[in-house]
Amino acid sequence: MMSDQGRKMLLPGPSTHVNVSSSLEQNQTIGGFRVVRKGIGEQVKGRLSLGARLLHIGNTEKLFKRVFSLSEGEQLLKAFRCCLSTTAGPIAGLLFISVEKLAFCSDKSVVKLTSPTGESVGFPYKVVIPLRKIQRVSQSQNAKKTSQKYLEVVTMDDFEFWFMGFLSYNKMFKCIQCAISQT
Repeated sequence: MMSDQGRKMLLPGPSTHVNVSSSLEQNQTIGGFRVVRKGIGEQVKGRLSLGARLLHIGNTEKLFKRVFSLSEGEQLLKAFRCCLSTTAGPIAGLLFISVEKLAFCSDKSVVKLTSPTGESVGFPYKVVIPLRKIQRVSQSQNAKKTSQKYLEVVTMDDFEFWFMGFLSYNKMFKCIQCAISQT
């Protein structure tokens, strides 16, 4: 069990998410692969990398189509920059809202794996939540800093996703409400 010193609450108040990244070793080997954790510099590079990808691809709709598979007639409503709360800490990326799903993709590869042959492969963090599988969407805010607002998405199987750090929180929430009401 982890000591209280090793714990850091990510979302004060309603969340029980705990940052346990301090218990993981840097460059830990798991199943023959070496896991490399990213630092602050790598996170900044990730944000720049996303911007470069958007410029190269053209717009967020094209990025959405490239990263996530689309069904016939599905269209993107809006994309919002935000962070997804995980037990290892917040992950920056884009939350896409379409007529059929919520989809999150991290700015850059979150985990970099090195195979036993030395080949390096990075993987972005992705989450796809079909709108028909959403049980509820709740708003929350930090009691001490009311400007810090969070979005909780609970699926039918009681899995929780916490999103935070939206630049346009109210626009995002209205867009999600609209998308869910149309399903």
